[in-house]
Amino acid sequence: TMSVKAFKLVSAVEREMLMGDKNYINIECIECCGKNLYIGTNDCFIYHFLLDEKISSAGKITFAATKQLHKYLGLKKPVSELKAASALTRLLVLCDNTITLVNMMNLEPVPTGARIKGAVTFTLNENPVSGDPFCVEVCIISVKRRTIQMFMVFEDRVQIVKEVFTPEQPCAVAVDGYYLCLALTTQYIILNYNTGVSQDLFPYCSDEKRPIVKRIGRQEFLLAGPGGLGMFATVDGISQRAPVHWSENVIGAALCFPYVVALDDEFITVHSMLDQQQKQTLPFKEGHILQDFEGKVIVATNKGVYILVPLPLEKQIQDLLASHRVEEALVLAKGARRNIPKEKFQVMYKRILQQAGFIQFAQLQFLEAKELFRSGQLDVRELISLYPFLLPTSSSFIRSHPPLHEYADLNQLTQGDQEKMTKCKRFLMSYLNEVRSTEVANGYKEDIDTALLKLYAEANHESLLDLLVSENFCLLTDSAAWLEKHKKYFALGLLYHYNGQDAAALQLWVKIVDGDIEDSTRSDLYEYIVDFLTFCSDQDLVWKYFEWVLQKNEEVGVQIFTKRPLEEQEKTNMNSDDIISCLNKYPKARIKYLEHLVLERKIEKEKYHTHLAVLYLEAILQLKSGTTDNCTETTELLLKLRSLLQKSDLYRIHFILDKIQGTDLHMESAILYGKLEEHEKALHILVHELKDYHAAEEYCIWNSENRDMQYRRRLFHMLLSVYLNPGTSDCALVMAAVDLLNNHAAEFDAGLVLQVVPDSWSVQLLSPFLAGAVRQSIHTKRMTQAALGLAQAENLIYKHEKVKQRGTPILLSDKKVCQVCQNPFCEPVFVRYPNGGMVHTHCAANRHLNSNMTHHSSSSSNQT
Repeated sequence: TMSVKAFKLVSAVEREMLMGDKNYINIECIECCGKNLYIGTNDCFIYHFLLDEKISSAGKITFAATKQLHKYLGLKKPVSELKAASALTRLLVLCDNTITLVNMMNLEPVPTGARIKGAVTFTLNENPVSGDPFCVEVCIISVKRRTIQMFMVFEDRVQIVKEVFTPEQPCAVAVDGYYLCLALTTQYIILNYNTGVSQDLFPYCSDEKRPIVKRIGRQEFLLAGPGGLGMFATVDGISQRAPVHWSENVIGAALCFPYVVALDDEFITVHSMLDQQQKQTLPFKEGHILQDFEGKVIVATNKGVYILVPLPLEKQIQDLLASHRVEEALVLAKGARRNIPKEKFQVMYKRILQQAGFIQFAQLQFLEAKELFRSGQLDVRELISLYPFLLPTSSSFIRSHPPLHEYADLNQLTQGDQEKMTKCKRFLMSYLNEVRSTEVANGYKEDIDTALLKLYAEANHESLLDLLVSENFCLLTDSAAWLEKHKKYFALGLLYHYNGQDAAALQLWVKIVDGDIEDSTRSDLYEYIVDFLTFCSDQDLVWKYFEWVLQKNEEVGVQIFTKRPLEEQEKTNMNSDDIISCLNKYPKARIKYLEHLVLERKIEKEKYHTHLAVLYLEAILQLKSGTTDNCTETTELLLKLRSLLQKSDLYRIHFILDKIQGTDLHMESAILYGKLEEHEKALHILVHELKDYHAAEEYCIWNSENRDMQYRRRLFHMLLSVYLNPGTSDCALVMAAVDLLNNHAAEFDAGLVLQVVPDSWSVQLLSPFLAGAVRQSIHTKRMTQAALGLAQAENLIYKHEKVKQRGTPILLSDKKVCQVCQNPFCEPVFVRYPNGGMVHTHCAANRHLNSNMTHHSSSSSNQT
């Protein structure tokens, strides 16, 4: 895998300081406690150094070791292990299978001579079970076969606590609480020395390789497993982390979160616990000790001591980001959480997410970039500022320092590649559109919406209009200049309108319609302007443009008055009479407007109704007098005029009649005579002038609408009389009379009809009429008989009831008392209820009868 610079190897103790020219001296073991470094050698000496860490102005770390003391133990055997117990100021020294307690400062043995004998190796319990702060718990592998012993060590005495026997010979041990993690001859096990319960972990051959058992945290151990794996195991015998791959012949291991450091014959390797990858390799020959002491990782050869100095995690993360290794950087940043204070971590992590976002963005990985920007709560202006001219000139934004990326702008990032540039712009469009309505936009909505408008306009994007007609924060001066530059004049009008500048908007739109400027956004812009003026509350604007609108198209233009909402008309005080007088130059518009008043708004004013009728009339006469054939238009107007004359009762009838005199508008004359109740005249015109018998029948029907039967009959008889006028012998009229009778038999009084029809007519000729009349007569007779029978039956029921009521005599004496007031009756006047109860008339009239009485009286239909 690609490497990370996680550690630097720095020398701590040079060989000269330790052995001078005595080549036979070798380092056997080390211990570090704070600044105190202890070294045990093969010639039975302990050395004590003070380690000072120094940081140069360039940030380079070095260590200076100052020798404090060295002490010969006098046993001529190597010092195998050293462990400091700082709470007791004691150093535990293993030499010749005996653990001696010496003073940490002067290296003198304790006066009591307290020691532990028969130890092959030992370790301290860093998660002690005894609550005593002035005591350390020591676990030894005993020289006795298959035996582990637990001791409590105080300042000047030791005390055995427990002896535990193991299934095989143990060769390495680590302790956590009551749990021992043991490397036996053929396997690793976890053993609870308190309960004796053990659990096998995995097999391992200690003859071939040196086992490693290391406590790395609360209830967790790191072990050298088979196949070159560093395995993690908890005290419950399970692995919560994936293993790391290290070399087959690893000698030692240490933990410096988030890394596991391993040592073999030739190298120090660094492995990430977060993604299990090997991150760094440092050549290191002849190493034989690797240990970590409170976060300090120390390695040693036989002759020298070195410290592995970790580079700050932030520096490592920045290095990874610089190499565009986003995933690894994020994994490492997340892992750093436990080493950094919460507030500091959050600030750092957000920034890393943002940097990672820009790296992905530069590689056109937009989905990933968007997610990183979102999680990192990026100030979206950082992104907008990459695009030249998108931020408004008034924006106070300054890019983050240190910068989140290395790009001056989009041109540099895409190196002028137009296709990439377009993709980036498309991404920004969708991203801004997504974030503009979220809290990300708070505080700089103007910058976001203005940038979005510019992108839409430049890309000729359909969403430009949607943005401008919905709530937006586009800055007027910036946006207007940009829209004008891109010739988006219709959109510019919308922008003006949104900012309350309707006059400017209309001026632009009118120029587009007139062809002074070009913008093909809307082919129906004229209709749009009409619609806009219709709902415009600025009366001056409506009056300013009404002539322009009507000159373009009278019928559409008049909608600015006819479709205007009623409350708007009342609010702006638009006077109908003023509008009519303004429309004098525009006859079609004037008719439309009067139709709106009369037919739609149903205003009941004589002058409007009369005016409309006169306008219809004049238009019809003008069309008739013209040479061109406008047949359909004339017919349409005639139908409208007739409908108005028939349905309205408000116009001046005589005035219209005078205007019609001498024209060929016979049907209209007939309607007007009908309005004057001069039905003979009307019918005469319809029958003799127009010879439109169907119209004459229709006339009778519509004129008698909402009138009684008598009135309708009178009209039909009148029409029959016109047809059968003694002075006419027209065959067509006779046939019309016959049809009238046969088709409308119900509208005639058969007796009267038989008196007026000529004797010469045959029965066959009138058979439908006669059949209908007879049927009607019989029907009427039968219905009358049925009604009479029902009335007689009802009368009989009442008579029977009356007889029943009289059937039982009612006895009234002065001993009977009223059921309401309990007083006797003084006169023979009373009210009797159907249940037999008798009360005074004045008591019955009283509305507050007791409920029982009320119940009975109501249930008996109040009959008394």
